[in-house]
Amino acid sequence: MKLEARIFLWIALFCFVVTGIYAGWTNWNGGGVEVAGTVALALSGGLLGISGSFFWFVSRRIDARPEDRNDAEIAEGAGELGFFSPGSYWPVAIAFGAMLTAVGFATTQYWLVGLGVVTILYTTGGLLFEYYVGERAPLR
Repeated sequence: MKLEARIFLWIALFCFVVTGIYAGWTNWNGGGVEVAGTVALALSGGLLGISGSFFWFVSRRIDARPEDRNDAEIAEGAGELGFFSPGSYWPVAIAFGAMLTAVGFATTQYWLVGLGVVTILYTTGGLLFEYYVGERAPLR
C-alpha cells in the first residue's frame, strides 16, 4: 500500500502546484482567474489526497506486501487473488441501466433516470448474489 500512497500523494501535490500556476497564469494573461479549471485542478488534487491518505493509513496498519519491499521476489506475489466470474451477463445489464440513467439526464426525462437507477440497483444485486441463488447456490 505504500507504493499506491506515494503515487496518489505525489500526483495530488502536482495537482496543487499546477493549480497555483494555472490560477496565476490565467490571472496575469486574461485579467482574472479562470474559475472552472482552477476548481477542477484543486478538487482533483483533493480527491487524490484523500485516496493517498487512505492508502498511507492502511499501509501503516498492515504488514508490508511484496510490492512494497525492494528485496521481494516475483514469486512472493503469486497465488490466488480471488474469484472472478468467467461468464456473467450482469455487467452488461448494469451498463444498460447506466446508459438509461445518462440518457434520462441528457434529455431531462426524470422518469427514465428513475428507471435507470432502479435497473442499476436490481442488476447490481443480481451480480452480487449470482452464486448464492438457484442451482449454483452452495449446499447448506
